[in-house]
Amino acid sequence: MKNYLNINDLDSLQETISEAIELKKQPLKFEELGKGKTICLLFFNNSLRTRLSTQKAAQNLGMNPIVMNFGAEGWQLEYEDGVVMNKNKSEHVKEAAQVIAQYCDIVAIRAFASLTDKEKDLAEIVLNNFKKYAGIPVVNMESAVGHPMQALADAITMEEYKVAHKPKVVLSWAPHPKALPHAVANSFVEMMQLQDADFVITHPKGYELDPTITKNSNIEYDQKKAFENADFVYVKNWSSFKDYGQVVKSDSDWMITGDKMDVTNKGKFMHCLPVRRNVVVADEVIDSENSIVIEQANNRTYSAQIVLKKILEDL
Repeated sequence: MKNYLNINDLDSLQETISEAIELKKQPLKFEELGKGKTICLLFFNNSLRTRLSTQKAAQNLGMNPIVMNFGAEGWQLEYEDGVVMNKNKSEHVKEAAQVIAQYCDIVAIRAFASLTDKEKDLAEIVLNNFKKYAGIPVVNMESAVGHPMQALADAITMEEYKVAHKPKVVLSWAPHPKALPHAVANSFVEMMQLQDADFVITHPKGYELDPTITKNSNIEYDQKKAFENADFVYVKNWSSFKDYGQVVKSDSDWMITGDKMDVTNKGKFMHCLPVRRNVVVADEVIDSENSIVIEQANNRTYSAQIVLKKILEDL
């Protein structure tokens, strides 16, 4: 595998899930694979799970991770061609990407959506410019449009808690005081489209995701109806896609509560974290025995590790 920018970069999702679960049993089995190799983790936005899990995954494979927080430590980068750089941006990505590539074998990048310029966000200017100019493998640690590392961890977690029948999986919008990106929801949808499951997306009207991603996925505007007999309930807030980046409706009635989970099939509660308690989800749900958010977070290491392993094998 050359790059990991989207869940569809995997040759086979199911095979990768199985490989990750096996790797989880012996995480140091391939520690010689990355010996002498360096990965640069570039953070243009804050992180907890992504930084720690990816760094641990690299170390499990014998790699040397270098971490840089661009917001506080790096020069502001320019991405436009032909621009006169006489304002606040000190370095062009053309030079930065090539310089970074001299220092490492793989570069992993976290760069959120602006939520102000849909065209630029959809163009993935940070990821795609590094892919264009660095000339080394690029890994998406969450971008403007997707979070495929999280989606792979979610798939691993659902496999570990799989049910005997064809599962019903619900992706539910929930309220949040801030406008949030679509990346996690987008990648979860793309991952579920590769699964044999009864998949439902539920949200208030006005919060439809990018139709080029949701395609023919089942959308249900009645949250409680969507939850009926669900085996997994994945919860995430996102802002409007049509009215890009806007909070068109803040409806506290969409918070996940115990009575909503009661209509599920003892459904497992999932969230990528961080989560705002008693805004997105009630304490009684996230603290219940059916909450698997900590297991999801743990699997972030193994989703990153299996991805890095596949890239290292092709270097």
